[in-house]
Amino acid sequence: MSHAYQDHYFHRAKRENYRARAVYKLDEIQKKHKILRAGNRVLDLGAAPGSWIQLASGVVGPKGLIVGVDLKAIEPGLPEHVVLYQGDIYDESFLDTLSTRHGPFDVVLSDMAPATSGIRTADSARSELLFEQALLIVGRMLRPGGHFLAKIFQGSEFHALLLEVKKAFEKVKVVKPGASRKESKEIYILAMHYRTVKQGG
Repeated sequence: MSHAYQDHYFHRAKRENYRARAVYKLDEIQKKHKILRAGNRVLDLGAAPGSWIQLASGVVGPKGLIVGVDLKAIEPGLPEHVVLYQGDIYDESFLDTLSTRHGPFDVVLSDMAPATSGIRTADSARSELLFEQALLIVGRMLRPGGHFLAKIFQGSEFHALLLEVKKAFEKVKVVKPGASRKESKEIYILAMHYRTVKQGG
């Protein structure tokens, strides 16, 4: 691992008072694609420790709303237009609560990653399951025309999942931000302009 490379983002995050170096992945995508706008309602899945919330809350401003969700507790001390939940995205009643209280959202973000085992195929499979669940949440909570950005480790289901996303959104890109570690197998699927026509039915 290139420690100099890692430290550049790590130290920059410390200097700029961000909670994690991961903020620069979202920052790069936001600068290029403008998925977040003032006044947006944003759902951030896998939000701990909260660096994406810090960036997103600044963009959407006090008229917007950021809802951060993670299995781990997210430290408080974020702006007033941020609501935090410690919860499980596979829990139906929890999803109902999110949807009823805060939905629909303009943007759904997911930086969720599985606890990695070092076994590449197993880690990719777990990552793909998380991505699939995020996509289900999008189907329930994203408004027509909204955007979706999610991390995924490329594995055997990647192309099938990408196809599902392409059916549901007008514009889809696969991106690997500069702040992603070079040896990491993570990439992001950026899906813009959610189609109003629901699949099936």
